[in-house]
This record gives sequence, C-alpha cells and structure tokens, in this order.
Amino acid sequence: MGWSDLRYDFAGAHVLVTGGTSGIGAEIARDYAEAGAVVTITGTRGDAAEYDEDLSGFRYRQLDVEDRDQIAEVAAAQSELDILVNNAGLALGSLGLDEWDPAIFERSLAMHLTAAYRMAHGCRGALAQSKRAGGASVVGIASMTSYFGIGMIPGYGAAKTGLLGLTRVLAVEWARQGIRVNAVAAGLTRSRMTAGTFDEIEWTGPTLARTPLGRLGEPADIAGAVLFLTSSAASWITGQVLPIDGGFTVAG
Repeated sequence: MGWSDLRYDFAGAHVLVTGGTSGIGAEIARDYAEAGAVVTITGTRGDAAEYDEDLSGFRYRQLDVEDRDQIAEVAAAQSELDILVNNAGLALGSLGLDEWDPAIFERSLAMHLTAAYRMAHGCRGALAQSKRAGGASVVGIASMTSYFGIGMIPGYGAAKTGLLGLTRVLAVEWARQGIRVNAVAAGLTRSRMTAGTFDEIEWTGPTLARTPLGRLGEPADIAGAVLFLTSSAASWITGQVLPIDGGFTVAG
C-alpha cells in the first residue's frame, strides 16, 4: 500500500474489482490483497496468464462489460462477497470513436452505467450476506465528467453523471440489507486510458493550472479513498460521491 502512515485490515473479506488488470483497478485490487482480502479481478482476456503483469495473487474472471451474459456469470460466481468495486470501462472517444454517434453513445452508456447496475444487482444477494464490520459496500468510479461537460466524450460523461444518481438510489434502497453504496469521482489520474494525455502539456497544462494541489492523480490516490469508503471507519457513510481531484472541482 502506498500510505506510510496508514494500514488497513481486510483479512477474510471477499472483494470483486472489475477492470482490475491495470491502472486504477489494479492498484485498488493490489491494496486490498495486501490488506489481507481475497480479491477477484476481471479483465477482457481469456486467462490471467495472457497479461504481462503478474496476476497470480488474484482470482480472475473474464468480463466484457458490454456482454450482459458475462456480467450475469461473473456476478453469479460470487458466492461470498463483501465489497464490489465497479471500475471497468473505457472512454470510447480515447480510441478515436465518435461518441456523438448515437450507436457509440449508447455503447458508452451500456459500458459505464447499465453494466455497473447489472453487476451490482447481480451481486446484491451475496453482498446482503456479508458479516463485515460496517456492512457490505459497493463503490463506483465516477469522474470529473460527472460534473463538467467535455465535448469529446458525451456518452462517457452522461454515463458517469448517471452513476451519481444510481449511487444515491441504491444507497437508499439497499441500506436495509446492510449494503452501503458510494462513489469516488476521479480527477485526471494516470492509467492506461490517460497515458497519452499525461504526455501532452496542452491537455495537462490547463488542468494543472486549475488544481490547487498542483499535481495530477496517481492510482494510489483513488485506491486510498476506495479502501476508506469500504472500511468500518466509513460505516455511517452511504450515498455519497467523493471527488478525488486535488481540489479541481472547488477551484474558481
């Protein structure tokens, strides 16, 4: 874990991190594992051995979040589950696809919003059986596009905005089953998806200029907030969205 003054104990907890093979998801999965959790990650490839990274410390399930059947299969396989982190996704605009095309727009909604709901819905029964202190948790990964309009990725932004509403309604409805539902809204954070952006000062410069803490995000910044929100220290927190952005959202 990347925090010299803090240690979490998730011994015995069962955690599912979708999109846990790289970037933010990989850091979240690694930190849970280092804290003693049994961690399942998902990726798009058929087997964990197909990745360059060493994923031997995790359980692995193949998942394409645009495939409803695979979502149902992964959820059904979670016989024990305490924490679900809905992390998987990709801004299709970053692949050069036009999210203003209605078909691509709908793909982005399905990938980032509908898939998150389907996974949470499918895991609900297992989460409701959790005996963890502070209750079971679902955490979604929202974005600065949950608050600001970014013209290149309207589908991604609409989905990430919708995730805020989904977080609130699930928190209200599932509290009686002991399931807390929160989200983190990640600022510009280093990942496979943003690697090109980090190398381009014309993209990072304006963001840095508006960020009071004067730096861009690293995966550990997001992981720290996720682990907190799913710990017993956050047992009275549900339905909330925590911006992790160096102050970007509050800067004038």
